[in-house]
Amino acid sequence: MSNDFCLILAGGNGSRLWPVSRTTKPKQFMDLLGTGRTMLQQTYDRVATFIEPQNIYISTNVQYLPLVYEQLPQVDDIHILEEPLRRGTLAAVAWGTVVIAKAHPGANVFVTPADHLIMQEDKYRDDVLGALRFASSHDGIIVTGIRPTRPETGYGYIQTGRRIEEGVYKVKSFTEKPDSHFANLFLQEGNFLWNSGLFCFNVDIMLSNLYSLVPEYRLEIPRMMAEAETADPKLVPQFFYSVPKLNVDVSIMERSDNVYVQQGHFSWTDIGTWASLYDDRPSDKDGNVLMATKAFLYDCNDNLVRLPEGRTAVIKGLSGYVIAEEGEILMICPKEDITAMRKMHTDTKFS
Repeated sequence: MSNDFCLILAGGNGSRLWPVSRTTKPKQFMDLLGTGRTMLQQTYDRVATFIEPQNIYISTNVQYLPLVYEQLPQVDDIHILEEPLRRGTLAAVAWGTVVIAKAHPGANVFVTPADHLIMQEDKYRDDVLGALRFASSHDGIIVTGIRPTRPETGYGYIQTGRRIEEGVYKVKSFTEKPDSHFANLFLQEGNFLWNSGLFCFNVDIMLSNLYSLVPEYRLEIPRMMAEAETADPKLVPQFFYSVPKLNVDVSIMERSDNVYVQQGHFSWTDIGTWASLYDDRPSDKDGNVLMATKAFLYDCNDNLVRLPEGRTAVIKGLSGYVIAEEGEILMICPKEDITAMRKMHTDTKFS
């Protein structure tokens, strides 16, 4: 375990769960489910049961540094990596890889977003440790896939190829957020898994992929390595100002010839949209989901209600809606109308 590390990605702005999640305080810094711990804290707590706490790093946007310091005071400042600009997941993973590689050559790294809901944590632990063992002995990156339970159009999918060992396959293809036709087809085919966004690699393999697959990073890697020499925890990595905004899935996973997928055995939810959150939360007999919320519903079905503590909703005659309130904003919108929610967020001055 001493050579296993974790990089928690906590820099997203969580706009798809507006108005509860906002740019000033996105979902990973909130207790969305009423557990008493924020999503970031739950992620850290979960990982710290099988990866040594001193081996856990957090990557976040400079805007959210005070929130990370407040919520995870036990994490050393030098393990909280600053993203001065939003440059996508590739920049965060690249910088985390370089920092860990400079301090711990040959390390194996588990990357996890800070805003996932995980159940069956014992199985999660076993799967992640298995993936780290695989990454330490194979020349490639291993992603965790989740068996689909519905034709979800908000998730990415991984098509499995030939079997490498028990539960691990070569990746045949990636598909990002298919339409309903293909989502149904993937569910029927049986050889497609949801892309959980959880993956493991050896730092040398990731650095090699960055150099060979991403031309925009080829010149920046030596600069990144030099910047990582400093022990200053307040270091602002300058390479962020030189690279384009790129996604690690598109830039690395879809281009590499050595990407593997492990079928996860735990329950997983990407808390990305109100619709996907509704699909994965327990509901009452009428299909209504109340998220740590007090509400009285009459002639209502298939709704999701999320209000601040101390607020009570009384609702009659709604079907298939999201009712979400935070601060000065109350949003009432059909839960499947993602376009309308995005437009509300864009058109209002509240972010």
